[in-house]
Amino acid sequence: MHESLTGKTVLVTGAAQRVGREIALALARRGCRIALHYHLSMDAAEATAGEIRAEGVECEIVRADLSRPVEAAVAMFEQLEGADFLPDHLVHNASIFEPGNLFETDESLWDRHFAINLKAPFFLSREFARCITARSASGAIVNIADWRGLRPVPGHDAYTLSKAGLIAMTKLLAGELAPAIRVNAVAPGAVLPVAGDATGQADRAATSIPLRRAGTPADVAGAVVYLLESPFVTGEVLTVDGGEGL
Repeated sequence: MHESLTGKTVLVTGAAQRVGREIALALARRGCRIALHYHLSMDAAEATAGEIRAEGVECEIVRADLSRPVEAAVAMFEQLEGADFLPDHLVHNASIFEPGNLFETDESLWDRHFAINLKAPFFLSREFARCITARSASGAIVNIADWRGLRPVPGHDAYTLSKAGLIAMTKLLAGELAPAIRVNAVAPGAVLPVAGDATGQADRAATSIPLRRAGTPADVAGAVVYLLESPFVTGEVLTVDGGEGL
């Protein structure tokens, strides 16, 4: 049994472009109203909002700096409440991805990753849970994690650890917020090309992973839609990597 998303309001963080844009558009095509969060990409946010509205659904743009997680979480939900746009579901997509091994990772790099990739989802989840409880409603959270959070590899230490923490948070909150709120995660493999290397990544994927192709943002969006539409799934981490981890 699938739960209908038509008429539901979904807050998607980092939704102006790339994977977040694809998630927001996929949900709009399911009939969802979209609360579109962005920080710096104003032009991209407005363009994506236009695409969402062209699907015949409403879109509210929310600007917030997730490097200040508690302040951002409170401000976003205050804006959405004032606009009568409180979400039924929440998708944590916004994150940063910067390289650095043990010796290259300074405190600033560590703090940036944990603030945006883990602390912000935690406190946004708290505000979301408060508004769901106040409305005596039910809802769902989907966290966009990463396969590295399940199978760590060297080179992006702060990023990897923040995503591992997000996976742990998924399971923790799935138990803590049940039965009113389901909490799941998507752990993508490589779905965005490294700058200037789109062909190289696709060629490597075609020869090295079971499904013989690189992933796309649409693959991630489809997983998000599945988890939001599945009323008996919680605490799960859905790996979307073409079988790379086999």
